[in-house]
Amino acid sequence: MRQNPERRAALLDAAIEVLAREGSRGLTLRAVDKEAGVPTGTASNYFANRSQLLGQILRRTRERLVPDQAALAGPLDTAALLRDLVDRMRRERSVHIAMLELRLEGTRRPELQQELAAFQGLELEANVTWHLDAGLPGDRTGVVLLYLAMLGLIVDDLTAPELLARYPVDGLIDAMVERLLPERSED
Repeated sequence: MRQNPERRAALLDAAIEVLAREGSRGLTLRAVDKEAGVPTGTASNYFANRSQLLGQILRRTRERLVPDQAALAGPLDTAALLRDLVDRMRRERSVHIAMLELRLEGTRRPELQQELAAFQGLELEANVTWHLDAGLPGDRTGVVLLYLAMLGLIVDDLTAPELLARYPVDGLIDAMVERLLPERSED
């Protein structure tokens, strides 16, 4: 397998675009080559098969969705962090749609579902731990509930934005934070 990291990243970015636009059935190594503008057969030099490609797409989405470190500096505000998350989701729309496609594909491929569950479980735990270690309000259960609420907001914003048109996203985020993450009491 080829090891050029820049070419691999470009192929994975192309795969994310194909997955977001065409769905799982449209994701082929040939489609990735075409999207990346490289000669036919290039992707097969980097990915042994489609399953390997799906697993690497999962990791690449994480790389592309890491928040800007500047957003994590200074005094932290949960609602502001969540608004930044929504902004990043809207800027990186294809990446989030590709993640939804991977979740759906996982329902048909048990090996991918296991990989997704392990990957997302580690991500969720890291986010909960970061939130609590940063001294932000709430407890472990509240942070998980906030994750679930934000996931619903993101899915609706991506797939049916008109559904939320009557409800300003900033107001929804403020209400989620207020209701799900009350200030911790000093015991």
